[in-house]
Amino acid sequence: MSTTATDPTEEQGPRPSLRRRAFLAGAGAGVAGTGLVAFTAAAGWPAASNAQDDHDMSSGDTTEMTDEEMLAHHKEGIEQFLANAEDPLTEGVPIQPLESKVVDGVRVFELTASEIEWEVTPGEKYEAMAFNEQVPGPLIRCTEGERIRVIVHNEMSQSTSIHWHGQMVPNDQDGVPFVTQEAIKPGTTYTYEFVAKPAGSHMYHSHNNSTEQVGKGLLGPLIVDPKEPIAGHESDHDHVLILNDALGGFTINGKGFPATTAYKAKVGEKIRFRYMNEGLAIHPMHLHGFPQEVITKDGWPLPAPYKCDTVNIAPGERYDVIVTAEDPGIWVFHCHILTHAEGPDGMFGMVTALIVEE
Repeated sequence: MSTTATDPTEEQGPRPSLRRRAFLAGAGAGVAGTGLVAFTAAAGWPAASNAQDDHDMSSGDTTEMTDEEMLAHHKEGIEQFLANAEDPLTEGVPIQPLESKVVDGVRVFELTASEIEWEVTPGEKYEAMAFNEQVPGPLIRCTEGERIRVIVHNEMSQSTSIHWHGQMVPNDQDGVPFVTQEAIKPGTTYTYEFVAKPAGSHMYHSHNNSTEQVGKGLLGPLIVDPKEPIAGHESDHDHVLILNDALGGFTINGKGFPATTAYKAKVGEKIRFRYMNEGLAIHPMHLHGFPQEVITKDGWPLPAPYKCDTVNIAPGERYDVIVTAEDPGIWVFHCHILTHAEGPDGMFGMVTALIVEE
């Protein structure tokens, strides 16, 4: 049964430790009957708006749950995640490639901002703001040096704008109301046009009432492919991972575990992960089993790529990594601030996996 939840960024009330105990009391009492509703992206940290400055470890109080209850929650979450890998448990597909057309040498895209409901975890829907009814919005992809035009229709009740995060645009295309442009008011259309540069992994998002609008999903990825291939950047798979911590709690691409996407590869294949942090907190992303070779920072190729197992991504930052799938198995992949990923009731929020097949 679907439920509609309020945005955690708007919650007011007891301190996190007390909210946590209240959550656990409800969860522990209903392990057998609550099913998937027990798993929410905010489960281990009900006040997502406090995440950036307060990691109250007292929220780990487990006295209201038995060991068997904790194990039952953990197992159910894993089973649902693996089921989601074969057949999605939630409605809504984020980051779909945005179609374009070339008009007089200019590549033209269209975005529509609207207010929708977005399902973050099974049965948990939130009031969201979205481009083209996706959270995050569609993938805009073009080539370095290409002139692009983005036509933006505002169907929301609020004014908005778009900032092209990481792009070197003319000042009047920078997307900041009353600084570089008038706000895009409800019911109106605005057009941006610029030459895409530099190459790399970038973002677009609202720059009007941005705490609410970006927090509720008004954002998306912008990938500018280099004119010429870059040695060492070759991959068999290419994935965007947008991190956020407002709408529905801690999410990867608008979904919280167990509804997060599982990434699949075969032994020997190379996978490129493009991390983008659109949230309010840092998120150190840790991959079990394999090193991550960091090849770019904020879109810029690193002169000396380096290997690590945990990449710390601050708000606004982008890191691209290459992972070589060397051994088969299910390799867990998560934010290593554990209050964003796992608690007594099992995994939640910013958790996914790399599934390597023979």
